[in-house]
Amino acid sequence: MIRINQLKLNISHSKEDLEKSIIKILKISPKELLEYNIVKQSIDARKKNEIKYIYSVDAVITNEDKKLQNLKNSNVTIAKDNTYQFVADGEEKMKSRPVIIGAGPAGLFCAYMLAKEGFMPLLIERGEEVYKRVDTVNHFWMTNELNTESNVQFGEGGAGTFSDGKLNTLVKDQAGRNRKILETFVEYGAPSDILYRHKPHIGTDQLRDVVKNMREDIIKSGGEVLFNTKVTDFFIEDDRISGVEIETRETGTSRILKKAINSNIIVVAIGHSARDTFEMIHKRGLALSKKSFAIGVRIEHPQKLISQNQYGDNYSKLPPAEYKLAHQAKNGRSIYSFCMCPGGFVVNASSETGRIATNGMSNYARDEANANSAMIVSVTPEDFENVSPLAGVRFQQKWESMAYQAGKGFIPIQLFGDLVQNRISSTLGNITPNIKGNYTLSNLTECLPRFITDTLIEGINAFDQKIQGFANEEAVLSGVETRTSSPIRILRNELLESNIRGIYPCGEGAGYAGGITSAAMDGIKVAEAIAHRYRP
Repeated sequence: MIRINQLKLNISHSKEDLEKSIIKILKISPKELLEYNIVKQSIDARKKNEIKYIYSVDAVITNEDKKLQNLKNSNVTIAKDNTYQFVADGEEKMKSRPVIIGAGPAGLFCAYMLAKEGFMPLLIERGEEVYKRVDTVNHFWMTNELNTESNVQFGEGGAGTFSDGKLNTLVKDQAGRNRKILETFVEYGAPSDILYRHKPHIGTDQLRDVVKNMREDIIKSGGEVLFNTKVTDFFIEDDRISGVEIETRETGTSRILKKAINSNIIVVAIGHSARDTFEMIHKRGLALSKKSFAIGVRIEHPQKLISQNQYGDNYSKLPPAEYKLAHQAKNGRSIYSFCMCPGGFVVNASSETGRIATNGMSNYARDEANANSAMIVSVTPEDFENVSPLAGVRFQQKWESMAYQAGKGFIPIQLFGDLVQNRISSTLGNITPNIKGNYTLSNLTECLPRFITDTLIEGINAFDQKIQGFANEEAVLSGVETRTSSPIRILRNELLESNIRGIYPCGEGAGYAGGITSAAMDGIKVAEAIAHRYRP
C-alpha cells in the first residue's frame, strides 16, 4: 500500500477531485487505482485567502512496487502497518474474575478488551446507565437538584459523556492503541470521519449511543456491568487485595444494600472527581502523591467571531473553527485554553452539594451560537495548604465552595470587562450565555485566588493579539473550572500495579491520562498487563 502525504485541495473540492489528484501524483490511469483510504485530513488556514484541506491517503494500485520505483516524490512512500495486536499470553490462574471500578473511558476499554479475550470482567459504576443519567443531569440543569451519585462527573461514559467528545491526544502511540480506540468507536456507532480528522470528535449526543453499544457487547462477551453501585471499601491481606465492599441503591427506595465481592484483580479507574474514593484508598494504604493541575474559568464568544478570525471570509464554508492558546505570564504562571468547544455549551458539572464546577460540551454538529473554552492557570503542590496527598482535592473544594457562595447556588458569571475592574456584573452585554444550568451575575474574584485572576486578565488580553476581539469586555466568564485533571496520582510500578498487589490504578483519576483517548489507551494498557500475567 502506498502512502501519499501533503495532498492539498481547495476547500470546495469534491470526492472526484481527490481521486484525480491521487491519480495525477502517482502517474497512473484511473483503472490502476484499485482503492484508497483517507488516513488524515486537516485544514491549512495560514493564508486566509488560500485555505486548503491537506490529506494523507493510502492507495492500492496495480504493479505497486514497480511504479513506486519510478516515482521521485518525497511525499509518496510505503504505508507502514500499525495494526494493533492484543497479546493475551498470561499463564497464572485467576482466583476470581477481574473487577473494574468506573465505567469512564479507561474502565470501559479495559473491560471491553478483557471481555473480548474471555476474562469475564465485572464492571462497577456508581452512577446510572447513560440514558437514565442524561435524564438525571437534565433534571439537575433545570431544577438545581443535584444527584451526588449520578451527574456530569459520575455515570456510564464518565465525565467525557458530557463534553465535546474530543478524541485527539498528545500521547505517542507506537502500538496502535489510538487507532484501535477510534476503530472501536466507529464500530459501535461513531461517525467514520473520526478515523482521519486531524482533531476528531464525536460530540456528546453521539457518544452516548457508542458507550451504550459497547456496554451491551461487553455483556454479550461474558462481562457483567453493575450501575448505581459504589465501591466503599477494599479488603487487603498481606499487602494484597482480596476483594471489595460494594454499596447498591435499591431501585425505587432509599434502601442501601452492602455486599462483599472477592477478587484478587481490581482495576481502579475511578475518574478525577471520585473524592470520597480517594479518601478511602488513602486510608487503606495505597501510595498516593500530589500533582499539578490547573484551575480557572470558562469564556464564551460568538462562534462567528472565532471562525472569522481563523478562516476569514471563507469561514461559512468550513467547520466551526477551534483555537489553542497559551501564554507565559509575568508572574511565572502559564495560562492556556483547555477543552475548547466550538458551537457548544457551558455546563454545570458539579458533583458535590454546596460546590460549583463548570465544564464545556458540544454536540457533534457544533452548531450552537457560542464558542467556549476553559481559560486555566497552572497550580502546583506548592500552592496547596498542607502536605497531605489529598491537598489538591481540598484546594479544588475550597474554590468550588466559594463559587457556590458567589453564585448563591448557581454558576457565577461575569463579563470580562467587569473582572478587570473587580466589580460585580450588573447586566449582560451583546453575548448571551449558552449555559446548561442556572447562573447569576457575580464577581469571580470572590471565588478564585488573586494570582489566578491576575493571570487570567493578562492572558486574555495577550490572546487578543492572536484572535482579535478575544478580550472583548462583554465576553462571558463562568466559574469555576477546577476539574481539568486529577489532583492526585495513585502510584504504580512497571507492571502497572500499586503498592498493594493486585490493584491496578488506571486512567485520568489515577493520574495517568488527560482526556477520553488517553484514558482509553491507559485502560487498554492495564488490560494488556492483566492478560500478560493471567490466563482467561
